[in-house]
Amino acid sequence: MFESAEIGHQIDKATYKAAVPVLRAALLEAQVDLHENKKIPVVVLISGQDGAGKGETINVLYEWMDPRFISTLAFSEPSDEERERPAMWRYWRSLPPKGRVGIFAGSWYSDPIRERIQGDISLKELDARADQINRFEAMLVNEGALVLKFWFHLTKEGQKKRLKALESDPKTAWRVTQWNWDRLKTYDQLQEVAGHFLRMTNTPYAPWVVVEGTDDRYRSLTVGQVLLEALRSKLASTQKQAPPVAPIVRVDTDGRNVLSELDLKLALEEKPYEQELAQWQGRLSELVRDERFKGRSLVCAFEGADAAGKGGAIRRIGAAMDARQYQVIPVAAPTEEERAQPYLWRFWRHLPRQGRVAIFDRTWYGRVLVERVEGFCTENDWLRAYTEINDFEHEMAEAGVIVVKFWLQISQEEQLRRFKEREKIEFKRFKITQEDWRNREKWDQYQQAICDMVERTSTGNAPWTLVEANDKNYARVKILRMLCERLEAELDDKSAPKSHADAEESDKSDKSDKSKKRKKSGKKSNKN
Repeated sequence: MFESAEIGHQIDKATYKAAVPVLRAALLEAQVDLHENKKIPVVVLISGQDGAGKGETINVLYEWMDPRFISTLAFSEPSDEERERPAMWRYWRSLPPKGRVGIFAGSWYSDPIRERIQGDISLKELDARADQINRFEAMLVNEGALVLKFWFHLTKEGQKKRLKALESDPKTAWRVTQWNWDRLKTYDQLQEVAGHFLRMTNTPYAPWVVVEGTDDRYRSLTVGQVLLEALRSKLASTQKQAPPVAPIVRVDTDGRNVLSELDLKLALEEKPYEQELAQWQGRLSELVRDERFKGRSLVCAFEGADAAGKGGAIRRIGAAMDARQYQVIPVAAPTEEERAQPYLWRFWRHLPRQGRVAIFDRTWYGRVLVERVEGFCTENDWLRAYTEINDFEHEMAEAGVIVVKFWLQISQEEQLRRFKEREKIEFKRFKITQEDWRNREKWDQYQQAICDMVERTSTGNAPWTLVEANDKNYARVKILRMLCERLEAELDDKSAPKSHADAEESDKSDKSDKSKKRKKSGKKSNKN
């Protein structure tokens, strides 16, 4: 994969001097078009070997383009705040909005490559990370983003010369540390791991561009021209990425489904309700204060028919916890800021730290429910959303987030009764809108969408709990009980992901064991 970047590419000074003004003008023109139209975000990944010119290239792009509409994100070891959330969280929150260019110096590729070189993950795990990255980048592209990935390559000898040259110049000496020289020792390993990883993630929608980093002028012109051509092509395109998505195949020969089988007559009298409510609220309070929960986090997702009682159920959950421990996130129509980002961005940004709880009143499932039924997105958008949502929840679960999802179901008759009741009560009148009445006209369409949602997104890591909600007492107790039972099961699970603190302690223990083994081995060899 690196052969073409080892043939000695170079550009003479005169050619470079003549080409730069033309390229700069064209890049600025394309950038202005990008900013004014706000059609797409541009994600540029700058990766490669130490000394190959990553920093210099970023500086050149800032010189050639308008820096007001560019942001550069540099990623190294994750902070404590980042470690307490899924690995991709820090990249999601740094994505550029539509109309801007985001340059990533270090990216979602850095950690897997480093961990493989260090022996922290197997080749199988590396391939799994590649698959995850491919799905993430496909989602970005399908949402309209232009994703450009550059890998700057040097031969082993070329890297050594480059580091020596940087070190000998007082202006650049600070950039070369002992860490860089140590990394040179792992050159062959990097070549092997990076070559494999790049091949696994070299996709049609986000291909790698390997650039020889020996000659500064060649490297700068190559990156500038690739960026210009890609920008022009993307801006000129009037078609949104439309991946082939198979339509939903339904098997409902007998007319039964997960909603029709719910017993909406289930109810709970006031006295046993108050007893059970207090019981499960007390148990929830204990669970979120449990020492084991400090290394986990909880995401509660609430969906349901209009007037099904989501708000009342959420308040009963909140009453069992310290207000400082949880946050309720109400989800409505996206803001302008949210529209400028990929669909899932506004949910990623609210993921809680370890020991905290996030309760979503309406969720990321809006895309396969209201947006699908009301036609606010294309069929391709909501069809591929099932996979994207499953990936999102899988990443949360892998990071130790406990995902609990509730659908509150009521009958059409009960919904009508509650609508009319709300109109009569002054402090509840705000809850009923013309939109609620309009949604009733599409009841059957919404029921089908709900069934498809449950069928496609109820997974082992994040199953749906369907709640019979005609009786509010019954619904609230069932939600609290199911939430407590799920928390208990997760906290008792010995295979659950370790907390950041536990992982650090484990690392220290492993290092200590390895050190003892080396000492023992040394003593044995001395005796011999």
